[in-house]
Amino acid sequence: MKLYRTTEGPVVDTGNGCVRLAHSDWNTLTAREDLRAYLETQLRSASPCQCPDASKVIAPIGEQEVWAAGVTYYRSRTARMEESQTAGGGSFYDRVYGAARPELFFKATAHRVVGPGANVHIRHDSKWNVPEPELTLLVSPSGKLIGYTAGNDMSSRDIEGENPLYLPQAKVYERSCALGPCILIQADPLRPETRIQLEIRRGGVAAFSDETTLAQLKRTPEGLIEYLYRENTFPKGCFLLTGTGIVPPDTFTLQAGDRVLITIDGIGTLENGVD
Repeated sequence: MKLYRTTEGPVVDTGNGCVRLAHSDWNTLTAREDLRAYLETQLRSASPCQCPDASKVIAPIGEQEVWAAGVTYYRSRTARMEESQTAGGGSFYDRVYGAARPELFFKATAHRVVGPGANVHIRHDSKWNVPEPELTLLVSPSGKLIGYTAGNDMSSRDIEGENPLYLPQAKVYERSCALGPCILIQADPLRPETRIQLEIRRGGVAAFSDETTLAQLKRTPEGLIEYLYRENTFPKGCFLLTGTGIVPPDTFTLQAGDRVLITIDGIGTLENGVD
């Protein structure tokens, strides 16, 4: 099932139609350890409704933090090594790719996150910016994986490449993250052949497109969660971006007016403009 946060309240798409939940507290709802079982119970008495119009769907985040994992795909490892080579940081990324401990970093608070249809932002002090399409995990306060969504981890590659210590500035700023369009909730893990697709449109035509699958993800979602929750607490749960396996060529940078479409099998398409 798919759980949407809309301007009119939570809506569940059961696959056979949509129903509206009589539940107004999104934080409490998405922090439930038994979210799938709870929703199945609520569906028995919920009112049927029209499936949400795209204009009413908002980012599926309440007060959660957003964290991210880096260098979890070989393609990302190679790109990070190339961009930071002149700064002397190239070997760091090769080493973390093969290490037991993953790279984890803080990405966004809720007010820095946009939902479907809104604009992500490119830093004015950066000249090389790309979207990073990522499977994103919704994790409960106890560290249980309870759902999946699509995420865009916007990145200023020239800032990070100048010095790896500039990573927070390359990653954390206003509208540097997008989430949506829904939270996919299911009993079984996503299959390795699940596709993640990226298309960047400029002037109405594709300026770049590529795809990968979860089979290329080196680390498991459970392993990333386990490290994130070591010596850390998340009273409302959190979202965890799992890294990108799609990197546009070094000659490409986002421009204002572009549109970014991230599609993940089973979840749908997260589409955002760029300014």
